[in-house]
Amino acid sequence: MNRVEFVLPPVKTVDAALRKTTEFLARELAHPGSEVPQWSAFEWRIAQAVAALHGISALLSDVLSWRGPDHWQAFLLEQKKHTLLRQQRIEELLARIDLQAWNAGVAMVALKGAALHQISIYRAGERPMGDVDLLVDSADLEGSVRLLRVTGYVESFSNWRHTVLEPVETRRPVGFGEHVDNPIKIELHTRIVERLPVLETDITSLEFPARAHAGLNPYPSRAALMRHLLLHAAGNMRPRTLRLIQLHDIALLAVRMEAADWEELWNTTAGKRGLWWALPPLTLAARYYPTAIPPSIIAPLEPGCPRLLKLASRRHRLVDVSWSRVRIQAFPGIEWSESLREAFMFAKSRVWPSRTALAELANAVASQPSSRIPWYAQSHGTRIVRWLFSRPPRVQTIFSVRSALGCEP
Repeated sequence: MNRVEFVLPPVKTVDAALRKTTEFLARELAHPGSEVPQWSAFEWRIAQAVAALHGISALLSDVLSWRGPDHWQAFLLEQKKHTLLRQQRIEELLARIDLQAWNAGVAMVALKGAALHQISIYRAGERPMGDVDLLVDSADLEGSVRLLRVTGYVESFSNWRHTVLEPVETRRPVGFGEHVDNPIKIELHTRIVERLPVLETDITSLEFPARAHAGLNPYPSRAALMRHLLLHAAGNMRPRTLRLIQLHDIALLAVRMEAADWEELWNTTAGKRGLWWALPPLTLAARYYPTAIPPSIIAPLEPGCPRLLKLASRRHRLVDVSWSRVRIQAFPGIEWSESLREAFMFAKSRVWPSRTALAELANAVASQPSSRIPWYAQSHGTRIVRWLFSRPPRVQTIFSVRSALGCEP
């Protein structure tokens, strides 16, 4: 596709365009209109970056009733094609994993996107999947790694969240949007857990089927799937890395939930306050999908949610807690702290991260094409000074913006 190259403007200009296009596309995805947005040539390119960052390009190609510029339409169609081809690759991979797990007598749960596709929430080619996420019992972790080697995968790195495996013959990803040739990673989980912002919320025991069989298993229930989607969204809202596709997942599943499903969800006892962390993602989803998530669904969760987090959730828009937020914050998501002590612990972890945390960051950065931007080549001390006093732009967001504009990283 031929592209006009732009010069990257000041961050303030990029920020305004990201906010404008993100909020418009979020409304259009939830409730498609007929009016073509009156955007400048620059804003149309930023809209491409937004669609890629939020994983909604393929969906937009189907739901929008208006046509934008030729390059916009071509971009959406190309992204839908790659999303479909990539999904076919993932389905083939899942079939191989299912067979190997069955032969090895290992039970696994296919998580998030794979589960949503399995219950036909999405049609083929609508929803992108960056990775394949699998949940296994901790006792089966080594056996799971061995059987995944048979499917052509090797361990890359492990952290507190998961073990990442990559194809034996891997290549650098195509950085912008979906591409069929991007490597498909496998993230192997023994726990479903998020740090919000420091203390762990663990729902593993609620997500693994009581009578799991060898091979791939579904979640125990629709409520279990929703619980995981909400916790994952909460875990991304905290560092401001939410994607619109996550809210769309929640809304589409919500309309399939019956009263008994919601009762099961509300009765979750994961920690002293239950589902306190589910209120922010549900509140945000309801802002864009009010018919899918009425107030009666949210109300039972309000008593357990910390007051400051509840207040923040009422004013947050997608741009405030997602990849569309271009500026780095010193302490993103500190409002998720349940106490002053936890807030202090979180601030300390940002200023003085542990060696383990720095190593995990290095592993994550090395696997991303945005690592070519020199932010992470600086010392952590230098980065601290910059995000405390100059609020620099976020690497991943600017990388997508540069790619959409045709700028060299």
